[in-house]
Amino acid sequence: MKKPIYKLVFGLAAGLLIMASGMAKAQTTMDEFLPKWNNSKQFTIDVLNKMPDSGMDYKTDPAAMSFKEQIHHIGSAIVGISQGFLDGKDPGFSIDIATASKAELADYTAKCFDYGMATMKALSPEQAAEKIEVFGNQVSRRQVMALLMDHTTHHRGSAIAYLRSNGVEPPAFVGF
Repeated sequence: MKKPIYKLVFGLAAGLLIMASGMAKAQTTMDEFLPKWNNSKQFTIDVLNKMPDSGMDYKTDPAAMSFKEQIHHIGSAIVGISQGFLDGKDPGFSIDIATASKAELADYTAKCFDYGMATMKALSPEQAAEKIEVFGNQVSRRQVMALLMDHTTHHRGSAIAYLRSNGVEPPAFVGF
């Protein structure tokens, strides 16, 4: 009888310890996050550059975004969310996605990532920790930064699938 109770108590204690250590390290520091942000920028541009010009308007489904719209959406979301939730100012640049060349889209995407980084770096630690309402949730601005990274990964993953659908080998992933 003592053995099952011991296992239960030990299991609960271990679970609480794991949860507590996970919460203490749930977010990275700016010094850890920003190099990863730069890797994400380069990886996104590398994915864009792999698609032949003939595949820029490719869609997996008529209702889906095209390849170039996926990449544009990554950049425009970085700008929009940074302006709306990270105290970003007017970026001073835009693009007409309907007429943009691949080179212009790459330049726009790089500017969007740079704008996002500058906006994030401008936040004091107190501002980054401040809880704000975002899409009906109370979250810190650090969580908004993580959302931007997740959103970028999601749409870049779609773009990678578009590459593969066109017989193009995507660039190798770089984690750090």
